[in-house]
Amino acid sequence: MQRIAKFEKVSYQQYRNDYLKLFPNSDEKEVAEIYEKISLPRRATSGSAGYDFFVPYDLDIHCNKEVLIPTGIRVRMNNEYVLLLFPRSSLGFKYRLQLNNTIGVIDSDYYGAQNEGHIFVRLLNDSREEKTLHLKQNDAMIQGIFMTFGVTEDDDTQEKRLGGIGSTSRKSDKND
Repeated sequence: MQRIAKFEKVSYQQYRNDYLKLFPNSDEKEVAEIYEKISLPRRATSGSAGYDFFVPYDLDIHCNKEVLIPTGIRVRMNNEYVLLLFPRSSLGFKYRLQLNNTIGVIDSDYYGAQNEGHIFVRLLNDSREEKTLHLKQNDAMIQGIFMTFGVTEDDDTQEKRLGGIGSTSRKSDKND
C-alpha cells in the first residue's frame, strides 16, 4: 500500500480556542484533559478502508438533534488525495446517524488553513425510534476514506486556501 497521509493533533492552543467557542463555560483543566486523551484515527483491521475517528469526550445525541464536535485532528496528505468522511456503518444502521452535510470533504490544502486544518464534524441522530445515541470518550463515531481525484485538462486554478468551511467559494477569508 502507498503511504499518502498522516494524522496529527492540532495544537493545544487551537483545540482550546475552538472548544471554548462551543463550550464557553468549560475550564482549562477540562479542556486539557480532553485534549490529552484525543486518539488519532486508525483502521480497525488490515482490510479496513476507513480510518475510525474517535469522539474526544462523552456525549449524548438525542433523537432529531445534532452536535458539533471539534475532533482535535488534522491530516497532512498528498495533493492528489482527498479525505471523505462518513458515519460508521453500525451507527448509521442503528441510529440513522448522519453527517449534517452528508459527506465530509477534507481537501489536501486544508492542512495549512488558518485553523491548522482542525476537522470538525456535525452529527445528526435521525433515529425514527426515538433512540438517544450515547458515545463515550474514544468511541468510534465516523470513518474517513482517502480517495484520489483528478482535475480537468484546462484547469488553471491558482488560488490558495486560507480558511475553513465555505472559504473556497469566497474571495476574502477575513471572516474565518
